[in-house]
Amino acid sequence: MHLLIAAAGSGRRMGAATNKLLLPLAGRPVLAWTLEAALACEAISWIGVMGRPEDETAIGAILAAAEPRRSLAEPVTWIVGGDTRQASVRRGLAALPPGAEAVLIHDGARCLAEPELLERCAVALSEAMLEGAGIIAATPVTDTIKQVDSCGAITATPDRSGLWAAQTPQGFGVAQLREAHGRAEREGWSVTDDAALYERLGLAVRVLEAPASNIKLTSPFDLTIAGAVLAARGA
Repeated sequence: MHLLIAAAGSGRRMGAATNKLLLPLAGRPVLAWTLEAALACEAISWIGVMGRPEDETAIGAILAAAEPRRSLAEPVTWIVGGDTRQASVRRGLAALPPGAEAVLIHDGARCLAEPELLERCAVALSEAMLEGAGIIAATPVTDTIKQVDSCGAITATPDRSGLWAAQTPQGFGVAQLREAHGRAEREGWSVTDDAALYERLGLAVRVLEAPASNIKLTSPFDLTIAGAVLAARGA
């Protein structure tokens, strides 16, 4: 199984002057925690990290300092990302080794993902691909959701029983995802996750329930939560 880690974001919403994945968390950069889980997952045989050119030295140091519990066939691959997450994933797909058939896409900012979740996603993807489907990690929505118009008025209250909050990893067949990204580039589609591209092509995507701890670090408060979770794990 091949894994692409999106790490080309910024620290704007975090209020940081640098890439949020380089911020310290429990004594290590955020990205180091993400990478540690990926390296500990036996199902993953190849890892690529998409980052901004200006972060290459800093991220390269994190990759060099990683201590995998096993040896990969190749070192973790550095990939220059794009201006958007969508563009970064497209570049990551282009950098996959020849013969790659299945890929997991994971946000580097979801640094609390554990090897067990990555393993379950890899197994679920192998099964889903037999039917041409993809998979995403997700959690059922527990809050009441309100649909609001541009004036701030509530227009609808969807039934939350069928609502899930999408996370990563997300997994797909490489050929199908490349086709989806190629069409998105040609037709100007802009989406916030890869599953949306699969959906636009009419391809099925299955949901795999993930733990609530698999949060994406966006705000300083998220860093506080992540630190508490890591402390509870004894990290």
